[in-house]
Amino acid sequence: MNDEITVGPQPTANEIEGLADKGFASLVNFRTAGEEDQPLSPDDEQKKAEANGLEYLHVPVDMQGISPEAVDRFREQYRKLPKPVFAHCKSGKRAGAMMMMHMAAEQGMTGEQTLQQAKEMGFECDQPELEKFVKQYVDSHVAR
Repeated sequence: MNDEITVGPQPTANEIEGLADKGFASLVNFRTAGEEDQPLSPDDEQKKAEANGLEYLHVPVDMQGISPEAVDRFREQYRKLPKPVFAHCKSGKRAGAMMMMHMAAEQGMTGEQTLQQAKEMGFECDQPELEKFVKQYVDSHVAR
């Protein structure tokens, strides 16, 4: 997304081992515990990340439980993380949405500008409820 943030799908244990070598300082996991096709539990992922010198932040988010308060809590914790950050969920959609909301609110973008930039960056949102949430969140949290 930029020099501070990379978003992707769930990394394997071997990929986590290589993140620090690639220059990453932190790993953010947006998956909830027990999700389908989860190669590492959040606890195991944290142990693997920390054993490889990465700060670890687990912010469990699912489409039913996403709320402005959850995004606000994430944004506050994110500010404290050493950068650059690798952020993930299963496919990268939730992680991309969370990071886009943070960046857009910090940069004073509108919700519509955020969705347009996301599309230009290759984030295809096939979930209308997520798209609507992102737009509403950004429009109500723009830094002034």
